[in-house]
Amino acid sequence: MSEKSTAPVPRFTVVTFGVSDMRSSIAFYEALGFARKLRATGEAVAFFDTGGTVLGLFPWSELAHDATLPDLPRPAVFRGMTLAWNCNSTDEVDAVLAFAVEKGASLLKAAHTTNYGGYSGYFSDPDGHPWKSWWRRHRGGPRPARSSAGLTGGIE
Repeated sequence: MSEKSTAPVPRFTVVTFGVSDMRSSIAFYEALGFARKLRATGEAVAFFDTGGTVLGLFPWSELAHDATLPDLPRPAVFRGMTLAWNCNSTDEVDAVLAFAVEKGASLLKAAHTTNYGGYSGYFSDPDGHPWKSWWRRHRGGPRPARSSAGLTGGIE
């Protein structure tokens, strides 16, 4: 007779990006205003507070090796995921996009009104990781919490 195991509690706490140049990627995310944690790791790995989850940076080839995946060829196409920078207004969406580009991001898609009643645009970091800057009118649902850095965390 077999016993049913209890499902573990799901916890989504860290998103880790493989990056080509740790120093420039750390500088980019610090310039965006993300607070770096655990500086004792130097440039081996970097962690940033996002107001909820943690963003990790790790050298691309080392992260691929850790996950037992080939690090070449590096994809130059959409990789099936984006991160969202939640905003409190359409003006903040525009400000985030402009600020990210000023700090070294590439604008992928200008802000626009969406078909779900929101407003969004996309930028990518220096390694091509896409970010969506977005806002939507909250109707009865929970509002994203503001972090101490003034950035919003959460998912769409």
